[in-house]
Amino acid sequence: MAGIGFEIRKILKKNTLLSVFEAYSYAGLIGSGPWLLSIIALMLIGILSLGIVLPKVLIIQFLTLVTYMMAASLILTGGLQLMLTRFIADLFFTKDNGLVLPNLLGAQLITTIGALLVGLAVWPFLPLPIMTKVIILGAFISLCNQWLGAIFLSGMKEYRLILVTMLSGYAFMVLLAYLLRDWQLDGLFFAFFAGEALLFFSFLFMIIRRYPGDKLISFDFLNNKKVYYSLFLCGLFYNIAVWADKIIFWYSPSTSIQIIGTLRASPIYDLPIFLAYLSIIPGMAVFLVRMETDFVEEYDRFYSAIRDGSTLQEIYHLKDNMIRTARSGLYDIFKIQGITVACLLLWGEQILTFIGIDPNYKTLLFIDVVGVGVQVIFLSILNILFYLDKRITVMILAGLFLFTNIVLTYLSIAFGPQFYGYGFALATIISSVIGLFWLSRQFENLEYETFMLQ
Repeated sequence: MAGIGFEIRKILKKNTLLSVFEAYSYAGLIGSGPWLLSIIALMLIGILSLGIVLPKVLIIQFLTLVTYMMAASLILTGGLQLMLTRFIADLFFTKDNGLVLPNLLGAQLITTIGALLVGLAVWPFLPLPIMTKVIILGAFISLCNQWLGAIFLSGMKEYRLILVTMLSGYAFMVLLAYLLRDWQLDGLFFAFFAGEALLFFSFLFMIIRRYPGDKLISFDFLNNKKVYYSLFLCGLFYNIAVWADKIIFWYSPSTSIQIIGTLRASPIYDLPIFLAYLSIIPGMAVFLVRMETDFVEEYDRFYSAIRDGSTLQEIYHLKDNMIRTARSGLYDIFKIQGITVACLLLWGEQILTFIGIDPNYKTLLFIDVVGVGVQVIFLSILNILFYLDKRITVMILAGLFLFTNIVLTYLSIAFGPQFYGYGFALATIISSVIGLFWLSRQFENLEYETFMLQ
């Protein structure tokens, strides 16, 4: 995201209060845009469908199926996203831009086949009409391919165009759902499919315009000499870990209910964690401006000095600047998320009452807010380690996050309702603390490893 980050930082150079607000607003929307806008769109679709899509359980089935599609699409494509990101970054470094589009289309072909197989495997377990299943399958395939297209947008720097495209896509989804409400469940799913397909093809058009290819399709990103399969495991472990606690709550009999076929939901857990994730928007804004801009700038200076043959004293100085920037960025994220958590702790009950949600959810909401806040810090740590090319370290930390989230979530359910949410929160805290320790060690030996391990 550094490409967009540098463009957004130009707004800050105006040095006015309005420019600060504008820059961090753009950063928050871009950094958390796809999932934030999708959440808002789904909320609006649910509200607009009340009283029209009957019985009300159909709306719940729609929202549940979309949630499952989100989870499955991120888990299915998470590993490939990281592999492709690194491969494309290497192409940009070597200025082989003509290979970008063919490899994207190759990755999307594989993704389409994988999504189709997953969709067909689930097909028999959904007691829905064939036409509804076809629409759902199309939506799932479009969603999976959209994630792959979205990773290219960060390098385009056209943040206003990207934001307008995302807003237009989700606005179109909401409008179409409103117009097709009389079609009941088919209308809702078709609107979701049409919105995701519009976003997918819009992103693809922008990429084709920016990076015209030398040929139609290529699978160079799977070449053993050009790809890092450890990145696939990093993405896979992290995305499973993010959804692990939700899935466990969905399929624990004491915390879930059946929604449709074999798909279940957890009313007691889903709503608080859903609201908690909205609280990370400020942290994601700081993450984009500080970690993906300030740190990247110092990082580039450090490695440019090494490549250009600078003196050892100059390299030490630039390394210290890079460490200082990373520390300052992590502190700023911690500070802004801490303020957000404090505000929600003070006014969380009033907010729940205002939006018509049972205030008894407040305790679980507070715990989840802490958990997702620490998750932003954990994501920042992983981001720095990726820049330092510590893939194995990231893979271990993501695996640790996955393991602790599964084990501690199971224990929290076993101990009773008063412990719900603590599993996820403790998993993020443990992973972040160990990640900070590991990052500190990596910085200590950075110049040695840079020179001696090549």
